[in-house]
Amino acid sequence: MPYVNKPRPYKKEYQQQITRGESPERLERQRAREGIDKKNADKNKDGRADVREGKDVAHIKALSKGGTNGNGVKLQTPPANRSFKRGSNHKVVSETSAKERKKK
Repeated sequence: MPYVNKPRPYKKEYQQQITRGESPERLERQRAREGIDKKNADKNKDGRADVREGKDVAHIKALSKGGTNGNGVKLQTPPANRSFKRGSNHKVVSETSAKERKKK
């Protein structure tokens, strides 16, 4: 149910995520998206920055490889961001995309 008469308690939700033991990587991804949304304009008022429409927020160094938001994030198309080779545990095995592997 949406918050109609009062603002959404983001801090409370964040603390609940931590106490539930949600993945720190998920929280890191969430902070990356929020950071881009804060820095850029949202003219159509849909809750995400216009530069992020239809794009993925990609970490320059993958979180599963020890990366953080401090290492940098970039906007990529979904096919480019999701084309990394993954293992059976769904973690990134190689940070080289399929397109880059074909070029070699």
